[in-house]
Amino acid sequence: MKTRFNTFDIICGVAELQKLVGWRVNQIYDVDNKTYLFRMQGTGAVEKVTLLIESGTRFHTTRFEWPKNMAPSGFSMKLRKHLKNKRLEKVQQMGSDRIVDFQFGTGDAAYHVILELYDRGNVILTDYELTTLYILRPHTEGENLRFAMREKYPVERAKQPTKELELEALVKLLENARNGDYLRQILTPNLDCGPAVIEHVLLSHGLDNHVIKKETTEETPEAEDKPEKGGKKQRKKQQNTKLEQKPFDMVNDLPILQQAVKDAQELIAEGNSGKSKGYIIQVKEEKPTENGTVEFFFRNIEFHPYLFIQFKNFEKATFESFMEAVDEFYSTQESQKIDMKTLQQEREALKKLSNVKNDHAKRLEELTKVQDVDRKKAELITSNQSLVDNAIRAVQSAIASQLSWPDIHELVKEAQANGDAVASSIKQLKLETNHISLMLSDPYDNDEDDDLKDPEVTVVDVDLALSAWANARRYYDMKRSAAQKKKKK
Repeated sequence: MKTRFNTFDIICGVAELQKLVGWRVNQIYDVDNKTYLFRMQGTGAVEKVTLLIESGTRFHTTRFEWPKNMAPSGFSMKLRKHLKNKRLEKVQQMGSDRIVDFQFGTGDAAYHVILELYDRGNVILTDYELTTLYILRPHTEGENLRFAMREKYPVERAKQPTKELELEALVKLLENARNGDYLRQILTPNLDCGPAVIEHVLLSHGLDNHVIKKETTEETPEAEDKPEKGGKKQRKKQQNTKLEQKPFDMVNDLPILQQAVKDAQELIAEGNSGKSKGYIIQVKEEKPTENGTVEFFFRNIEFHPYLFIQFKNFEKATFESFMEAVDEFYSTQESQKIDMKTLQQEREALKKLSNVKNDHAKRLEELTKVQDVDRKKAELITSNQSLVDNAIRAVQSAIASQLSWPDIHELVKEAQANGDAVASSIKQLKLETNHISLMLSDPYDNDEDDDLKDPEVTVVDVDLALSAWANARRYYDMKRSAAQKKKKK
């Protein structure tokens, strides 16, 4: 999810804010320690606009009523002291860096609010000589560069615009590239438009997956992602490996790449015109419902001043200006987080409900099976009453004779070996629970193919303390109990 302005956003945003040049600062508020609101008033008495700046993240006009701190912070008080009732004279990008300079007032009475939109960000208030009067985040870079009060802001530190990439310079870049470098890795530090524009023009010309392949016998280290300023990587290796690599052909592909670079430069010129529309790229999330109807929730993931080709298959919301799109994106961010959290909770709740329903259906199915099994066992005991009673009496007699359990087991085995019908029906002795397992089949099952196949045998546990009828009744009672449980469910 996109969280801050990139280079192309800054170009378009600065161009669009030129309409505020000449407006006066009516009041300044702070939303939090990084976000500040400038209430701007135009030439007309009713004409008012709120400009929002957030250290390291964004700047845009807003219609949203942002919550303000009850008491203004020290930085807000300092801004009010120096900027209130002053005109906004200039809004400009410093070089091609992600730094925006807002100048209020002219001459010796000029003040600058410098907004840094990279790394951890910063907001610096300076006088007309760019001497720091107040700084949001004092820090030191290296041994000599200090960002603190009464220090002069180093304008020369900002990245300067790169020269227009002519054919000769482009060829030199490609020749100096490492083996395995993607074209976007080569172009990103050499075009002042940001990675989104570069990806767009490369995709448009079918060069997005082209890499530099050099014929050499020496082992060349694979190209790694170069970190941008602030430690952010241009592309993750996982994204690179997903693409099917194609070698860049200096003869056939170079004219196409040259046209792609030209298109990128034209996009920059279009962004500088201040007439960019705004687009919010969205992902359609399916909202679960109990009645089975399909509802969708559109989650905002990115905002752009141009509809790039890499987002052609995404849902989108279109706005008349880039500032409107950014305002909508950030003003709905918290509500979208709440909606996503609610959506996730609904999904989890419906998943639990589905699991409960499945578990309930499974239990009902098991209870139905238990009823069928218990009924069948009861019927088999009834059908084989004489055999069951004889088996119970035989084992009871052995127990009454005070034979040990191993001796009873041996006695049953001998009887089975001699072909005794009652002993042969005994599957297992469970004397520790006073039960025996009998192998019973339906004696009245007169199938035409009886001579060809063995009758179906079911193993039935029988309580030695009960008669055959009592055991059958016990199974019928168990069936009735299962039926009542099923009815309750």
